[in-house]
Amino acid sequence: MAVHRSLVVFAIVAVIAPAISFAMEFIVGDNDGWKEGVNYQDWAKGKQFIVGDTLVFKYKAGAHNVYKVNGTDFQNCNVPSNHSLGSFSGNDTIKLAAAGNKWYICGVSGHCVAGQKLNITVLASAPASSTAPASSAAPTLLAKEGISQIFLGITFAIVAMVMVN
Repeated sequence: MAVHRSLVVFAIVAVIAPAISFAMEFIVGDNDGWKEGVNYQDWAKGKQFIVGDTLVFKYKAGAHNVYKVNGTDFQNCNVPSNHSLGSFSGNDTIKLAAAGNKWYICGVSGHCVAGQKLNITVLASAPASSTAPASSAAPTLLAKEGISQIFLGITFAIVAMVMVN
């Protein structure tokens, strides 16, 4: 009977374990940050961006900004007239909430045309054959979402063990 209970607890934990978030945080441009003169398409090559990951744009506040735009505005470096769509803090965090193509530009005059723009593709989930994350990405397992999911999993496992006994 004790073996049966252990198997039940193991099965419950095995079902809960995939819910733990392994989201990544990417510092756009790594040590260079968000500025002119960096090839952001080269920076993005080889990286896998997955729903739940976070982009962090680091720059000197007032010198740059970040606008999420559509593909046409990205190609033409069109800055939205609605400035509430931009980020201006110098440490802007954007959570990748949906799969698909994402486009970001600097709205300071001439910066986008000079190459300060980023286009990435966000995947719904990691491919089964995915490798280790790129070196510029920092695991955010202990981010608020990850911590709450870990505690939820542990709590659920403890309750299951108590109920089985």
